[in-house]
Amino acid sequence: MVITRVKRAAKGRVFTIELDSGDALEKVSMPDGPQRLLLEGTIGSLKHAGFVEDSILELVGTKGSLRVDLSRKDLVGCGGSIPEGAYDSR
Repeated sequence: MVITRVKRAAKGRVFTIELDSGDALEKVSMPDGPQRLLLEGTIGSLKHAGFVEDSILELVGTKGSLRVDLSRKDLVGCGGSIPEGAYDSR
């Protein structure tokens, strides 16, 4: 699954969560009504963490993956850092 590109200024950061099974999704709720959504689940044990096209942070686990429209430059700009080739257990 690929992140659908939208204008950042209009939509903010984009993310996708892809799970191999509905069993990996533990909780979906709207604790404060329709203004807030909470998703809880697991992507399993971490297999790989890195960047796709240097603009998407990707965490791949044994049960699914999480992708966020966030570059290495964005992380460093907010005080964080992820070194090149940060984690890969493939």
